[in-house]
Formats: sequence, C-alpha cells, structure tokens
Amino acid sequence: MLPDELRAEITALMDPYEEPRSALMPAFWLAQKAQGHLAEDAIEDIAHIIGVDPGYASGVASFYTLYHLEPVGRYVLQVCKTLSCRMAGAEDILEHLRQRLQVDVGGTTDDGKFSLMTAECLASCGTGPVMMVNHYMHENVTVERVDEILDGLPD
Repeated sequence: MLPDELRAEITALMDPYEEPRSALMPAFWLAQKAQGHLAEDAIEDIAHIIGVDPGYASGVASFYTLYHLEPVGRYVLQVCKTLSCRMAGAEDILEHLRQRLQVDVGGTTDDGKFSLMTAECLASCGTGPVMMVNHYMHENVTVERVDEILDGLPD
C-alpha cells in the first residue's frame, strides 16, 4: 500500500492531463523514486488511483527498462547492447563490469551498491559504447573510463 502522501502526489499529478491514464508513467516514476523500485502492490495501487486495469498498468511497467520491478543497487549501470554499441566495444565494457563487480547482468553486488543491466538502446548510436549510471549517460566509454567513473562515485 502506497503511503498517503505519495497517493496524494499521484492524484495531483493527474490534474493537468485530459486523460487520467496519461499520468500512469509519471506516477510510476514517483513511486519508484520514493521506494527504490516499482513493487507489484505499488503498480496495483497506482492503477486503482488512475483508473486503469492493473494488468494494463503492469504491462506498461514491465515494458520500460527504466522501471525497476525488483530492488536494485544504489547505482544502476546499464550498458547499451544494440549493434552500433556492440561494434564499438560494449561487450568488452560489459565483461569488464562483470569481472570488476563480480555480478552477472541482472544482478546486484553483495553490498547493494551496484546493479548491472543492459539496455536495448540508449539512443546515442554515434557515441558508443554508452553506459548509464542511474540516469546519467556516459558516452564513448572505455574500460579505463568505466573504472574512473565507478571510482568517482560516492559510497
């Protein structure tokens, strides 16, 4: 069950929209930001608040990779896996991250600091390989640059 304060924020979020279902994705974003991930009960609560079928809401949430349906680490690392990034070395970046963090794609480090994921496309094909750390995109990354980025993150 979503806290009353969050429910009120979601209800208010619907005001500018002519069609209330247009607030579904921003409502998911608010819930994920508040709770760290988008749990199944949160999806159901949001569906009821907005007035859409919970199955529909769940389908929307599961389609987008920026919604985390399971708990994730403090830093979510996403490496683009589309062709242009692969050709530019994304597989090397991904393998380096697997080794350095000792975690497979889809996993979270034992300390809960990092979750490693891939993304279908991060929309920066001309500057690959691309890696996102939470919501900040790093372009033209190299193994050395990845290490600098990770070493520079606060604990």
